[in-house]
Amino acid sequence: MDASRPDAPAGAPVDGGGTPVPTPAHDAHDDRAHGWSAALRTVAAYVALTKPRVIELLLITTIPTMFLAAGGFPPLGLVVATLVGGAGAAGAANTLNQYLDRDIDEVMNRTRRRPIVTGRITPRAALVFGLVLGAVSLAWLWFAVNPASAVFTAAAILIYVVGYTMILKRRTPQNIVWGGAAGCMPVVIGWSAVTGGVSWSAVLLFGVVFFWTPPHYWPLSMKFRRDYAAAGVPMLPVVAADTRVAREMIAYTLAMIACSLLLVPVAGMTWVYAAVAAALGGWFLWLCVGLLCRARDPQHPPLRAMTVFHGSITYLTLLSVAIAVDVFLPL
Repeated sequence: MDASRPDAPAGAPVDGGGTPVPTPAHDAHDDRAHGWSAALRTVAAYVALTKPRVIELLLITTIPTMFLAAGGFPPLGLVVATLVGGAGAAGAANTLNQYLDRDIDEVMNRTRRRPIVTGRITPRAALVFGLVLGAVSLAWLWFAVNPASAVFTAAAILIYVVGYTMILKRRTPQNIVWGGAAGCMPVVIGWSAVTGGVSWSAVLLFGVVFFWTPPHYWPLSMKFRRDYAAAGVPMLPVVAADTRVAREMIAYTLAMIACSLLLVPVAGMTWVYAAVAAALGGWFLWLCVGLLCRARDPQHPPLRAMTVFHGSITYLTLLSVAIAVDVFLPL
């Protein structure tokens, strides 16, 4: 240290003339900002584990079902409690699905950016998160809604995690048909939340979603068939010709339309719902027939499978809206 510069702190860097060189100050605010940013990224990764877009689609069918079961507006607290518990349970099932399928997700381009594959969440942390979220959701439904809803929700988790992910997905081309039954359970859960049980109306709503699932998911599998083939997952579009897949989609769509129209006499729906259900069903059937025609065309035009996929989401959304609105029509 230069004795002629008593203002220079010990150990501070100095220039050739002995003048202290300023050093950057340690900013605690930057540390806090970095900490918050890291925390938000971690939260976002856990949210991604739950597949929130899938949960949104499941909840779309729950609310109209509750309206129909109640014959009007069910208690708001009951609706909120059911949606919170259902969303948590679905998120738990999706998290456990990603934990079990992490080897497949790593191979597929569509899924290789999921949190476990990228290392944002460790497999152990994902497993613990999924189990805890599932247990809390079931307890919530048991005490905040009713035991019947909790039991049906537990069944949905088991069907998806054990039946579909662990048993069916890697073994049979019909995996999504039977495993997709888990996605039908929200209508049963919503109905039982209001009534404490099920009825033929709930069974028909279950049928609508059950038969809707293959023509909803198989077009997505067509687009990503190379991914599924590379991962060794025998989705029907991977192991069968497009014409066969399209024919089966048409058969399931016809069964779906039949269930939606049977709601008219069984649930006492009005002619407005009947007209909307018939129009929506006819439109979606036309999309599936168009897919079959393109698959048969010797010129091999683009299949436009994703048009059918997005159409299936539009169909289910609008049908659910029609069910909810029809309850309040004075007809």
